[in-house]
Amino acid sequence: MNDAPIGIFDSGVGGLTVARAVSQLLPRESIHYIGDTAHSPYGPKPIADVRRYALEVLDVLVSEGVKMLVIACNTASAAMLRDARERYDVPVVEVIGPAVRTAISTTRNGRIGVIGTVGTIGSRAYQDMLEVNERLTVLARACPRFVEFVEAGVTDTAEVLAVAEEYLAPLRDADVDTLVLGCTHYPFLEGAISYVMGPDVSLVSSDTETAKDVYRQLVSRELLAGTGARPQHVYEATGDSADDFIRLADRLIGRGVSAVRLVQTGAIDLPKGTP
Repeated sequence: MNDAPIGIFDSGVGGLTVARAVSQLLPRESIHYIGDTAHSPYGPKPIADVRRYALEVLDVLVSEGVKMLVIACNTASAAMLRDARERYDVPVVEVIGPAVRTAISTTRNGRIGVIGTVGTIGSRAYQDMLEVNERLTVLARACPRFVEFVEAGVTDTAEVLAVAEEYLAPLRDADVDTLVLGCTHYPFLEGAISYVMGPDVSLVSSDTETAKDVYRQLVSRELLAGTGARPQHVYEATGDSADDFIRLADRLIGRGVSAVRLVQTGAIDLPKGTP
């Protein structure tokens, strides 16, 4: 048994979907969440910058004693998962693998759509994992404005629906029957996404699948919190306004985030040859 917190990291508020799913599945676990709001969004940034920002935040979580790291950001997972697993002694869970496994088991016609940030789609992290299976046809599309909408707290307007139609119509018309929401911000837009794709398309959300992976890892490593554990949830952000984070979190998940601490991350030394 281990009552240390689970460290969850995202570029902003999107990872709160993962934190919420982990808390629902593992209510005795403490959570330490950091949103790198000073550098959000990660999607359009160069991969070297994303890697540096992400490792700086993970360094903070590890220094504060977490028992597991959850990279609740698809762009960061694609950019630096191997670095994180080599750098830290605690187990590292990411959001891409769990969603891929679920998509493969869900599709009926073998046509899977993937949506994500420019960085995630450009990395081909999802495409490469899915296309190993020769029976699958994978169609991927970047949806950069989706993160902008969520970070602004705008999730249910006519403009959101119009942008969703623009992004998703090619995937719908290509007859995908399963759509991977390859960004933890996207579940906040699930209403618009589901409406555009239609009732016959299954949506695979990385938040719930990642929470299941967290559960499996904790059980297999005997790291579950004890029966007498008193869970605490700590939220931190790297930006300059805790109030903005709280207001946005309250609008999006409606509970749980009553206080946010501001933290600073420091420069790190990456291995020689790192791009």
